[in-house]
Order: sequence, then structure tokens, then C-alpha cells
Amino acid sequence: MKALATLLLLAGCTQVRGGGGIVSVNPCADAMLVRLVEPARIAAISHYSQDPGATSIPSAVASRFRVTAGTAEEVIALRPSLVLASTFTPAATRAAYTRAGLRVVLLDSPVTVAASVAQVRQVAAAVGERERGERVAGEVERAVASALPRLPPGKEEREGVSPDTPSALLLLSGDLANGSGTLLDELLRRAGFRNAAADYGLRYTGRLPVEVLAATPPAVVIAPDRAGRTRDLRRKLLPDVPQASFPRELINCGGPSIIPALARLRAIRASLP
Repeated sequence: MKALATLLLLAGCTQVRGGGGIVSVNPCADAMLVRLVEPARIAAISHYSQDPGATSIPSAVASRFRVTAGTAEEVIALRPSLVLASTFTPAATRAAYTRAGLRVVLLDSPVTVAASVAQVRQVAAAVGERERGERVAGEVERAVASALPRLPPGKEEREGVSPDTPSALLLLSGDLANGSGTLLDELLRRAGFRNAAADYGLRYTGRLPVEVLAATPPAVVIAPDRAGRTRDLRRKLLPDVPQASFPRELINCGGPSIIPALARLRAIRASLP
């Protein structure tokens, strides 16, 4: 805190000249940035993108870039022309950026496909790559448009739900489940599932012990395929429920990640009776 206070004071006296490239301290911005600009324009990405449990880009891609921990000191020292940050960035850090004269774009966490596509275009505009942004946005929109499974004649289709729609519980890690009102909830529906979280009264995200699932099991459990006590217990108590793997890197963000996430969910749906 003392170092940050000193930095705030200095930043108020001396503005940092831009020209040092783009710095992203947001892992979801990282995933968009590597698709939208040439690598030479990226001064640094967030350290989350080199963490297997938090990244949304391949490790081989993330390893090509410098990372920061997202502190104001690190970012300002790079003298970037643009900083891509989160609306959750601490107020003191944001104030330091402002006092240093940095151009900052704050990104929220989209909870719908439409908002996520809009964010791709927002970042593309900020980095001066509108044409590339339209290409990426178009890829996402086409993947979403083709995602809903076709139903036999006479079956009503509404947001991916029909009388035969199987319930799916998507676990983020351990027993932490994805509920309604999220981007992943919409992707489940668009892939032809009904979110089973509603059966347990869960909204947004929350813990669902495996004993609760055993009492009223979903048609399928979708989870990151990581060995551990929780996974083993779930398989033991739900022997007749399909357990499908869903890569951890597809859970964290929207944007370009929507395409492989939908593809994986559709593959899981196709594997069910």
C-alpha cells in the first residue's frame, strides 16, 4: 500500500507517455487480444493466462508474452499506449492509471452471448482493429446460430428447450455448480440442454454436494476432468449418470472461447440417447 501511495503521488506530477504497446490485466481480454492484434503490439498479458486453472488461451500462446501481476507499478512502468482492465480493478489502481495519463478500457463480465459479442467489438474498436473484430464476432455468431439441435416435426423449440431436452449440471470445479443467469447457462441451452441447477433452486453459482445430486440426479454431469476426491465420490454415488469432461479453459471467458465451448457441449449432447 505504501508503494502504491508513492506511485499515486508521482503519477500526479508526471504523466507517462504512451507508445509501449497494449497491456492486458484481464484474462478474458487476453483471449480477445491475441486474436485481434499482431503479437508485437502486445506489451504484456495477465498472469492468469499462464495459469492452467485460469487461462482461456493455449499455454503455448500465453508463453510467448510477458505477463504482469496487474499491479499499477508494473503496468505504468511499461508505458503502454492502452490498458485493458476489468471493472473489478481496485479504485486505487484505476486512479494511478488516470494520474499517469494512461488510456484505459474497463471491461465487464458478459452474462449473455450478445453481450460477449459486443465486447469483442468493443475491444476491437479500442485497439483499432474493427475489421478483425468483425471477423471474430462473425465466427462466434455463426457458431451460436448453428448450435441449436434440430427437433423432429411437432416438437416445440424455445431457447433450446423441448419436452425431450435432457438436464445437464455444469460444474466449474469440485462441487461448485453453474446456475442460471450466466453465459454458460445460455450456452447449455443453445447446445440443447436444460440447466439442472434450477432443479436444486440454484441461481448463478453455488455449491451442490454430490449427496444432493444423488437424491435427484441430472441426465448428465459436465465437469473439468480432474482427478480428485470429489470426482471419485461423484462417480461412485452417480454410477448411472454420464460424466462428461469439459476443459477448464472453456469455463472462464466468453468471446472467442464461445466457439470451442459450444462445440464441446454439442458433442456431449450428441453422445446422449
